[in-house]
Amino acid sequence: MEGEVARLRARLDAGLEVMGLDLAEAQRQALIDYLLLLVRWNRAFNLTAVRDPLEMVARHLLDSLAIAPFLYGDEVLDIGTGAGLPGIPLAILAPERRFMLLDSNGKKIRFVRQAVLALGLANVTPLQARAGAYRAPRKFATIVARAVASLAELRAVAVDFMPRPARLLAMKGREPLEEMADPALAGDELIVHRLAVPFLEGDRHLIELRFH
Repeated sequence: MEGEVARLRARLDAGLEVMGLDLAEAQRQALIDYLLLLVRWNRAFNLTAVRDPLEMVARHLLDSLAIAPFLYGDEVLDIGTGAGLPGIPLAILAPERRFMLLDSNGKKIRFVRQAVLALGLANVTPLQARAGAYRAPRKFATIVARAVASLAELRAVAVDFMPRPARLLAMKGREPLEEMADPALAGDELIVHRLAVPFLEGDRHLIELRFH
């Protein structure tokens, strides 16, 4: 087990160096602890299709952290967080921000609650609810979504949760040209960022909608 943890840590450290992210030792350890907890729960509850812990470092941790430079403001809502992605890695990276992690799947939110408790993440609030039915008690300057719904669908849900100015960050694989051409987005300021995630093959894009 120690050897496996060492390999995971080496992969994480190498990825962070490539990405130019200078995390403290406690933050790096928290990311590994989160990953190990996810691996254990995944055996019983099928929280993610990725089974290889080493692959999880890139697909879950580094992929989530790749959008850190685009976070805006102090309040972040993660729609369809699943097992806490990208919300938990981002909350570990940015303890000065507050994160609400939203998902309708009970077993996934149970895992997120356990992870938040185990990691002592005072800046994270998990909530089980459908995004379309959720009535936010506060506004969120950034809303993130990882491979959840189309851009137009996300915009329709997110717009009532956001103050002005604000950002909607949609994490995608290939550049979603058809989604971006949806008339529902006409007039929106839409910026495409190509993401480079260490040790991860395939295209990764972040679609940023700016609300003024």
